[in-house]
Amino acid sequence: MSQLTAELNFRLHAKQGVAFRTEATEVLYGGAAGGGKSHLMRVAAIVWCSKIPGLQVYLFRRIKDDLVKNHIEGPKGFRALLGSWVLAGLVQMVEDEIRFWNGSKIYLCHCKDEKDRMKYLGAEIHVLLIDELTTFTETIYRFLRGRVRAVGLPELPPEYQGRFPRILCGSNPGGVGHQFVKSAFIDNATPLAIRATSDGEGGMSRQYIPARLNDNPAMAKDDPQYRARLRGLGSEALVRAMEEGDWDVVAGAYFDCWRADLHIIHPFQMPEHWLRFRSGDWGSARPFSFGWWAVASEDFIHQDGFVVPRGAMIRYREWYGVRKTDEGQVVANTGLKMVAETVGLGLARLEAADPPGSVRYGVLDPSAFAEDGGPSIAERIYRGSDKKILFRPADNRRVPQRGAMGGWDQMRSRLIGLDGKPMIYCFTVCHDSIRTIPSLQHDELRPEDLDTNGEDHAGDEWRYACMSRPWTRPTPEDDKPLEDWRNQTMDDMWKDHDKRRHGAGGMI
Repeated sequence: MSQLTAELNFRLHAKQGVAFRTEATEVLYGGAAGGGKSHLMRVAAIVWCSKIPGLQVYLFRRIKDDLVKNHIEGPKGFRALLGSWVLAGLVQMVEDEIRFWNGSKIYLCHCKDEKDRMKYLGAEIHVLLIDELTTFTETIYRFLRGRVRAVGLPELPPEYQGRFPRILCGSNPGGVGHQFVKSAFIDNATPLAIRATSDGEGGMSRQYIPARLNDNPAMAKDDPQYRARLRGLGSEALVRAMEEGDWDVVAGAYFDCWRADLHIIHPFQMPEHWLRFRSGDWGSARPFSFGWWAVASEDFIHQDGFVVPRGAMIRYREWYGVRKTDEGQVVANTGLKMVAETVGLGLARLEAADPPGSVRYGVLDPSAFAEDGGPSIAERIYRGSDKKILFRPADNRRVPQRGAMGGWDQMRSRLIGLDGKPMIYCFTVCHDSIRTIPSLQHDELRPEDLDTNGEDHAGDEWRYACMSRPWTRPTPEDDKPLEDWRNQTMDDMWKDHDKRRHGAGGMI
């Protein structure tokens, strides 16, 4: 170490220090914007590499440009932080690698799509750092976590024994991975508490360390207007997510009109004369989703005192085929791999609870009707159910096409409803719809569509249901066609013109 003529001085604030010193080996640090997540990762990588010879650190961002802008360049990037060591010959920065004098390395990595994860199949990762974890899918995260191992891990200094290999992630709420991150680190967990996970969840010691803007004194000093800019984002939900780190608010949600207090209702006894039907989205390796719906034939006063409007759809039962760990935790976007006949039998058993003949029809994902050298999925479901569960192909239009309505618009219109009353509801027992639909994100390339990398199976199935019962918002009185112009005087025509522009009172 006689060559170490350039000294580096790093400062971490108190909450960053907790994340740096923790004994947990799988950590999520973050929540709000401005908590110092990226800086913590750079400092941790440099310190650990300098202290542990031969350490292999992999730092991930989803997009390469973000990796360069956030971690390599800039006043607090690796080039600036390590400048004196580079000049002293202690560190080399070669393309996507940072090489230390003692054999340790920091690999700067990106993994945009799930197929890109295979580039790291042979990686031996001692430290996995993932910046903005919710921008990654669960499939990518589980794969990279599986590359974290002690193979080749050198002898550790006493203060680091038992703490490597390890994972440190940072993230804000929102993004395609919001739901799995919330499920793994936030739900049913006490902040800062360290808990052991099962082998099915990686077998590491997991911890969530919340970080708020107020935890970072450097932000208030370096950029005192940052909080004001956050509050100027325009969306109240987005402000709460970014400023407070509220994981119950989904930044960038496709269905930002979803409100738990309006759309989720307690089960009630529905009149038997209400029409009932079912909808389905097929999946095997991915989850399947089936739901049962009732349509209100008249205004109905719910037991909680609000009115379910005539024509509203109520989701009263669902069956969602998702894998769970031994602890009962959902493995997001992973199916049960059940065969169609078994699913048909399960549907028939669930539907036996409905009044005989009350379920009038069913709509199913059109791809389930494909016949590839044998009976289709839909036919196999029908056979497995002893010919009790029959579907027709659902209307699969996602967005408007050639003047025809799109399914997402139908679903959004029903969620918004009329005069503060939604035209679609779901019972509290529909856990997976409640879990996944509020977290669905916009497609980056087609903002009018949602990102299919997310867990969108319940959303697709809701869309099929809505397209089977198209709902059109009633035309306001002022938007009705004007009286036949042939029976009007010129004064009458001008009055009607003013009425449509300015309301019933005419010119203002």
